[in-house]
Amino acid sequence: MSAPAAETVRTVPRITGLSTRLLTVPLRRSWGVEAPENHVIATELHTDDGGTGFGFSWTPTIGPQAVKALLDCDIAPFVTGLPAAPEPVWDALWKRLHEAGGGGLTTIAMAGVDLALWDAQARSAGTSVTGFLGQRQDSVEVYGSGVNLHYTLEELVAQTERWVAAGHRAVKIKVGKPDLREDAERVAAVRTVLGPDRRLMIDANQRWDLPTTLRALDVLAGYGLDWLEEPLRADDLWAYRRLRKHSPVPIALGENLHTIYRFRDFIEAEAVDIIQPNIIRVGGITPFRRIVELARTHSIKVMPHLLPELSGQLALTLAEPTMVEDVEEASFEQLGLLAGPSPVRFNNSRLATADRQGLGLRFREAL
Repeated sequence: MSAPAAETVRTVPRITGLSTRLLTVPLRRSWGVEAPENHVIATELHTDDGGTGFGFSWTPTIGPQAVKALLDCDIAPFVTGLPAAPEPVWDALWKRLHEAGGGGLTTIAMAGVDLALWDAQARSAGTSVTGFLGQRQDSVEVYGSGVNLHYTLEELVAQTERWVAAGHRAVKIKVGKPDLREDAERVAAVRTVLGPDRRLMIDANQRWDLPTTLRALDVLAGYGLDWLEEPLRADDLWAYRRLRKHSPVPIALGENLHTIYRFRDFIEAEAVDIIQPNIIRVGGITPFRRIVELARTHSIKVMPHLLPELSGQLALTLAEPTMVEDVEEASFEQLGLLAGPSPVRFNNSRLATADRQGLGLRFREAL
C-alpha cells in the first residue's frame, strides 16, 4: 500500500515592509475655521510572497504628522517580519503601542496597517473586502450630513433642499448655537423643507453640558428627531447615563470612543441607544468588527461614522440594516484624492459596492 500523500500546508506570508505618504487636501465645503482641510496618510504594505496591500489613516484636523511618525518609526519596524494576518498583528501592535495611549493617535495609526492587511488578503483571494468578509446586503441607505453650524439659515435651508432633491430620506445637521432660540429656528426651518416623513437627526459635537442638553431637548424634541448625537463631552459616561434616563430622543455617540472597552462601558451603563464607531479612529476593520458584535449582542444599533467609501463597504457586511453618513462634497472621490474609480456607487440615496479587488482605495501619488 502506498503512503498517503503529504497534506499541503499553506503558510501565511510575512510582512516585508510598510511605507506611508501624507496627503492634505482642502475641503470643497469648509467645516469651519477649525477644520478647513482633511489629512490622509496612505499606507502600502508588502509581503514575502509578492503580495501588496493598500490602506490609510485619516484625521480631519489633529496630528497627521504624529500619525505618520508612529507608522514610520514605531509601527513599520515592529510589524516587519510578522505573519500578514490582520487580527494577530492588530492585537500584538495594540499591546506594543499601549504605553503611548490605548486609543486616539495610536489607534488612528494602527488603522493604516490593519486596512492594508485586509486589503492584501482580499486581493490575494481575488475579491473585495466586502466579499471576503461576507456581503449580507445588496445596498445600504445613505443619509445626507453637513458640518454646517457656521452656515447662515439661508445656506442651511439651501443645503437641505439639495439633500431632498438628491433623494435622501434622512439628514443630519449641526446644533449648538450660543442662543438656543437660533437652534430652534434652524431645526424648524429644516423640518419644514423635509416635511413630516423624512428622518432628521441633530449633532451637538460635545458643545453642551447636561443642564443645557436637557433644556435643548425640551425645545427641540418636538421636531421629530431620530437621534441626538454627542451633546456632551464624549468621555463623560456619568452624564450620558443621566441624560439617557431622561431623554425623549435616542442618544447616539461613538465617533470619539476609540476602544471596544469604552464602547462596552457606555453600552453596559445603558448610556447610549446608537453607537457610531469611526473605523479609522478605533484602529481599523479588526476592532470595528469586534465592536459591531458587542453591539449586536446588546441589541444596540450601529451607524458607522463618516468615510462612506470605507464605512459603506463594511456596512454591507452587517447583519442588521444601518445607514452610512455622507457629508456633502467631502468623499475621497469628490476631494480628488483617489487615483482610480471609487469602490462604491451612490444611486438614489443608496450605496452599493463597485466590486473592486481589496478595498479598492488607491490614493494619488501627489495632489
